[in-house]
Amino acid sequence: MPDPIGYRRWAFAEGRLPSDGDESACILNATNDDAQVELMIFFADRDPAGPYAVTVPARRSLHLHLGALEDPEPIPRDVEYSATVESDVPVVVQQSRRSGHHFEYSTIAYAGD
Repeated sequence: MPDPIGYRRWAFAEGRLPSDGDESACILNATNDDAQVELMIFFADRDPAGPYAVTVPARRSLHLHLGALEDPEPIPRDVEYSATVESDVPVVVQQSRRSGHHFEYSTIAYAGD
């Protein structure tokens, strides 16, 4: 792909894993190379958690369920946080939240190189 889609650095300022739902970071890798991605979680009253490392294969998307992350530690539920996503190739990141059986919202993350 001559003009890659996306950026290497993303952030979303508002996050919260609901006790009865999940939050996802949806990552699109439209390049011809696997994306090595690291996610960091930031809190108001404690040190950050992470990095959480994932691979998004070339020309694929990954719906990363944040409630399933355990290494280096689970993300606490019902606690507000912010997050950064860094990749070694350009990707597109979108955040979504579900609570119970209800879709709450989806938003594109802030991007910047």
